Amino acid sequence: MTVVVETIAALRAQVRTWRAEGLKVALVPTMGALHDGHVSLMRAALERADRCVVSIFVNPRQFAPTEDLDKYPRQLALDLDRLEKAGVHLAFTPGVDEVYPQGFATSISVGGPSAGLETDFRPAFFDGVATVVGKLFIQSEPDLAVFGEKDYQQLCVVKKLCRDLDLPVEVLGSPTIRDAEGLAMSSRNAYLSAEELEIARQLNKLLRKAASQLQSGADEQATMAAARMAILDAGFDVVDYVEARESVTLAPWQKDRNGRVLVAARLGKTRLIDNVEIAAS
Repeated sequence: MTVVVETIAALRAQVRTWRAEGLKVALVPTMGALHDGHVSLMRAALERADRCVVSIFVNPRQFAPTEDLDKYPRQLALDLDRLEKAGVHLAFTPGVDEVYPQGFATSISVGGPSAGLETDFRPAFFDGVATVVGKLFIQSEPDLAVFGEKDYQQLCVVKKLCRDLDLPVEVLGSPTIRDAEGLAMSSRNAYLSAEELEIARQLNKLLRKAASQLQSGADEQATMAAARMAILDAGFDVVDYVEARESVTLAPWQKDRNGRVLVAARLGKTRLIDNVEIAAS
């Protein structure tokens, strides 16, 4: 049975009980609206730890005033049912005032892999992510935490956060879960109409084509320009970015390094992100 707690004190009490029993604890941070991609993170956590904690918290600090904080899907009862079926031991479901009490005035800013890409379009996003993840790590004291590779820049930022602040948490990236057509699972896919869904399913195919061309020695600038045009031709309204970056630092990609092609594109009211690997040549 999944235990549900809403306070930091209750979370800490349960985790410290497990630790006293010599049990290994894993954390899966989420914003709820859980789908099969989230469940895959829980399974990865349960394979590596004795106890799994899942946090469900829609973090206001990573939303800009123009973004969809109020409309972000919230379905706590359904989410808790998913956690129960997945075998999760504890759900941490705090309110905003529990995480950011009155007078809260601290923020964590991570450089390095946060530069560019998402930050060019959502300047406060990674400060919000780093702050809430830092708090969750301090609150739950996990041995390890699992994040999805779909949000690849976020994964790199969290790993950098732990390295730079000497946080004793092993951060694991779990492969992106996709539907039968290759579309990455995302809570925001619920915003897509049937017609938009068909367009969205072209995104990963176009990324894989670009990555294959880069691995074969194609010119990077020309390949990225062609990928941008192909995404627009497929029916997307705007391409925020499509770029090749190194896998760990997210510095500009070099042909002898492992890399990722990362994309953010807008379709109607929905903004989709994805990435694919570039193997070193």
